Amino acid sequence: MDIKRIGSQPSTHGSAEYFTGTVRIDHLFASAPPARATGLNATFEPGARTAWHSHPLGQTLVVTAGCGRAQRWGGPIEEIRPGDVIWIPPGEKHWHGAAPTTAMSHFAIQEAVDGKIAEWMEKVTDEQYLG
Repeated sequence: MDIKRIGSQPSTHGSAEYFTGTVRIDHLFASAPPARATGLNATFEPGARTAWHSHPLGQTLVVTAGCGRAQRWGGPIEEIRPGDVIWIPPGEKHWHGAAPTTAMSHFAIQEAVDGKIAEWMEKVTDEQYLG
């Protein structure tokens, strides 16, 4: 058994390479092999969002606070709120983040393939974000 105590891992900022706006990342866990699940809590300030990306084995988001947005490539922008659970299938190009005027936090759970959990792509433009 391994217990990760609250505050034992420092918060980080989402890299400007993969995020627009201010995003705080709190890493929750990374499973030891042969398991491959990882989890984090992400807090997006109003207007902040990920770049377009996909996950080799999919991703589950659990919204814990605020109001956000998520979109799959070619689909409509979806509003997401606390308690919503979003499943993003393997390889699906998507983005997620806060609403324009409201922050949003979510847990993100995904699995790594050869140590990689995401394929990062181009940034979401303001036009795409605003719909």
